[in-house]
Amino acid sequence: MGAGALQAAGLLAGGVGAVGTFAVTAMPQWRVSAFIEHNIIVFETIWEGLWMHCIRQANIRMQCKAYDSVLALSPDLQASRGLMCAGSGLSLLALVLATVGMRCTRCPQRPWQAKGCILLAAGLLFVLSGLVELVPVCWVANSIISDFYNPLVNVAQKRELGEALYLGWVASFCLVAAGSVFCCSSRCSEDPRSYRYSSPTHPPPHGQRPHSRTEGSYSKSQYV
Repeated sequence: MGAGALQAAGLLAGGVGAVGTFAVTAMPQWRVSAFIEHNIIVFETIWEGLWMHCIRQANIRMQCKAYDSVLALSPDLQASRGLMCAGSGLSLLALVLATVGMRCTRCPQRPWQAKGCILLAAGLLFVLSGLVELVPVCWVANSIISDFYNPLVNVAQKRELGEALYLGWVASFCLVAAGSVFCCSSRCSEDPRSYRYSSPTHPPPHGQRPHSRTEGSYSKSQYV
């Protein structure tokens, strides 16, 4: 019962992490325009994501445009595209394996030992997807912070951390937590029926008494 609840909690955390990973990949709020010093144009907000950049005016109208070329992106955003796509695929695969390998999932033709191996593989994939997602999020955040405090960078080109980065950290934590849960609970997927009943003893053939009783009667007849 405890192992099933632990696996359900891991599956919930993994689902939240996978959905968050897909959302972070598609969101344009990776880099947000900073309003500092003489940059006081507050009615216009610039968002820069992995696939497009958007301009939002006075919280009313927003225009988005896809990037014309991948080479126009900075190196951190170029690498983040591939890493986030890889993290999304790994998290989805881990979610499917975790669903198949859970204790509550009934597979008549699948032994319990195989379900434990499936849970272990799902846990490792969850941890790997969380680490793969953590790399681009931290890389872009470090680049934004470095440019923000760099005096050689123009004020109009400085950016702040967007909502997608914070969501990426939360999703990465959920994926790593789910992977740790499944790796720990993979040992609990053994067949509980193997410890519930002992092997039955076969009765002696009809008309034949047990061996121990025969020996007792034979030894007793010697002393009569």
